[in-house]
Amino acid sequence: MSVPQYLRKISLKIGNDEKALDLSDMRIRFAVRRGDFRTPNSADIRIYNLSENTVKWVQREFTRVVLQAGYAGSYGIIFDGTIKQARRGRESPTDTYLDLTAADGDSAYNFAVMNVTLAAGSTAKDHLEQVLQSMASRGITMGESPALSTNKLPRGKVFYGMTRDFLDILGKTQDVSWSIQDGKLTLIPNNAYLPGEAVVITSATGMIGLPEQTQNGINVRTLLNPGIRIGKQLHIDNSSIQQYRFGLSVNAGTSNNFVAQQAKIADDGFYKAFVVDHYGDTRGNDWYTDTICLAIDSTVPLGLLPQTGGVGPVGSVKPYG
Repeated sequence: MSVPQYLRKISLKIGNDEKALDLSDMRIRFAVRRGDFRTPNSADIRIYNLSENTVKWVQREFTRVVLQAGYAGSYGIIFDGTIKQARRGRESPTDTYLDLTAADGDSAYNFAVMNVTLAAGSTAKDHLEQVLQSMASRGITMGESPALSTNKLPRGKVFYGMTRDFLDILGKTQDVSWSIQDGKLTLIPNNAYLPGEAVVITSATGMIGLPEQTQNGINVRTLLNPGIRIGKQLHIDNSSIQQYRFGLSVNAGTSNNFVAQQAKIADDGFYKAFVVDHYGDTRGNDWYTDTICLAIDSTVPLGLLPQTGGVGPVGSVKPYG
């Protein structure tokens, strides 16, 4: 279910384990990039005209940023991550700014390692528990996940190396895509979507312009909507989608087939979100969510999957939970 969107809302809090600072009343510009792939999500946030003391305080002590945005009827977290760089500058003779570059789960992605051996009889669930243990010290907890296979391995299993590499193996064997969303390890089946009602995207619920079919999928822009999450089911009126123009040359055959099969327009208008980017300016016009989605009965384009990933048979498409 979707609600009409009006009356902008935003909350920006930065801090550490002991204290936090609320900067919601300042002018804020932001760009948040989220995807259904292992590369950590990121955000660039610009805060205008802070005092010199506040800027120094942020640069010295604060490590975490939580950004919430939306409208009175649809409001929630669009980014929760770690500040990687805080740099100040001047945009004009009268306006200064503090730029925050932040990442979601990059410490676990870059540095979490495993060095453990499981006895014969371990299952995919046991492997996931070991993965979580290796990432726990870096702030990662368990998020959405389907039921994993209960098949037991006939031999022992050795984990030695980067945790992300074993997550790639788990994703391939269990036919799921893994990512870190707001500090939570998230597993989404390649042939399913997040449980819950579909987000209806129409001009009445905030759609901007018209959706377009591209080689990567269906691109659609809406007013900023935190309810559009990675793996969420969307409902789009197919009659509003601008169809892809197929090439006429012989060399265009592969590209044409790719779009027709994997970036196709769904017969029933239901799609699954794979890339969700949020852009906003509290004192400007930008307040949008850009989404790339695919028909829920399609396979995932290779460009949206890690090279070591894999996609199994489509099978029945249904929510999990």
